[in-house]
Amino acid sequence: MSATTNSEMLPLRGLPAAAHRSNAEQSLQMVLLGEPQPVRIPAHLLRSWLDDSTVIARFESKRYRRADHLCWVWTAAVSSTGHGSFRAASRPGASRRGTIPAHLFAYQLEYGVIPRLGWSDTEDAVLCHQCDFAGCTNPAHMQLGTNTTNRAEYTARRRNLASPLSDVRGAAGRTRAIATAIRTGLATGDDSATIEARILAAEVAGRPLTLW
Repeated sequence: MSATTNSEMLPLRGLPAAAHRSNAEQSLQMVLLGEPQPVRIPAHLLRSWLDDSTVIARFESKRYRRADHLCWVWTAAVSSTGHGSFRAASRPGASRRGTIPAHLFAYQLEYGVIPRLGWSDTEDAVLCHQCDFAGCTNPAHMQLGTNTTNRAEYTARRRNLASPLSDVRGAAGRTRAIATAIRTGLATGDDSATIEARILAAEVAGRPLTLW
C-alpha cells in the first residue's frame, strides 16, 4: 500500500513550487505518456486505484520482483517507449482510458500520489529511472526530477555501451526480451537462479559489442 495518501504532504525536493496553479490543476495527473492525446485523470481517482487491493494484486502479478537492488521487470504490455503499460481500470471514453505507465503506478504505490506527475511543463515532476531501464518498476530505482534533468542524465549516460540506453533493440525491444526470458523461466518452473541467468543472457544480447 502507499506510504501516504495526501499529495499535499509530499515534499517534491529539487522541484520548483507551482504556486500559480489552481488546486484543480494541481490535482490532475498525466497518463498515457507519449500518446497523441494524453489523458489527464483526477488525483482522487488514481488514489482509489492505489487503495484497491484487487487492482494492486493485478499489478503485482505483472511484475517480477527480485532483490531490492535489482530491477523489478514488467512482464505484461509494453509501450513504444519501453515502459510497462498497466490498465488499472476500464473507463468510458477514448481508447485505453484508465491505463497508466507501470513505473508511475509503482512509484506512487510506494510513496503516494505526486501532483501533476508526467505533465510537460519544465517545472512539473517526472520520474527518472536511475537504472536507465524503462521496464523497471522498482521504486528504489526512480527519483523525481524534471524533463530538463531527465534529458541531461540521458545524454550523459547513453554513450556507455554497458548501459540499457545503448541496447541495439531499443527500449521497447529490451523490455520485451527480458520479460520474455522471465515468463519462459516461470512457465518451465525454473528456480530463481536460473531465471536470473535467463535475464542476464537477455540483457547481454542487446549490447552493441555482441554484434562484432
